[in-house]
Amino acid sequence: MGDRAAGAGVTGRTVVLEVARLEAAHLSALVAQFADLVDGSTPAHEDPALARLVPTPYPDDDEAAREFRTLTETDLLTRRRADAEIVLFSLAEAAGIPDDPDNPALLEQVEIRLEPETVRAWLRTLAAVRLVMAERLDITRPEDHDPDNPRFGIYDWLGYRLDGLVASFDDGQA
Repeated sequence: MGDRAAGAGVTGRTVVLEVARLEAAHLSALVAQFADLVDGSTPAHEDPALARLVPTPYPDDDEAAREFRTLTETDLLTRRRADAEIVLFSLAEAAGIPDDPDNPALLEQVEIRLEPETVRAWLRTLAAVRLVMAERLDITRPEDHDPDNPRFGIYDWLGYRLDGLVASFDDGQA
């Protein structure tokens, strides 16, 4: 993508994501929190945010929903955690920031090169993190989102990054 919209571009089938080190560090922390959430220690039916990650095809049949959840929940959450680990690994170098909060290296732009399978893990992870955040922010309909409320800033930022990755990856698939 020539104009590097949303800070991402495609080189062949490799996506090149440009981020500030501080942004990479924040994203890494957010994805690490997500990985902890999907570690399997809390059953999805006990946390509405987790439940959004493992939806049931049987909303009107509690028994069928319970059986489906028993058969699929662990695998789905394990895959979500594996995707998050891939994202964390690809962010590790870029997220390295100095201890000094006044260090200009915090704003240094760095490139993260993502191969197609890694991009797919990023897409799944960022979308899942947004689902969790939507649940935590009580966004169930478009009108529930308030772009003027600072609590929605990270949610919007993730959407911006997700949109840029989708556009870049789609360009690379053509």
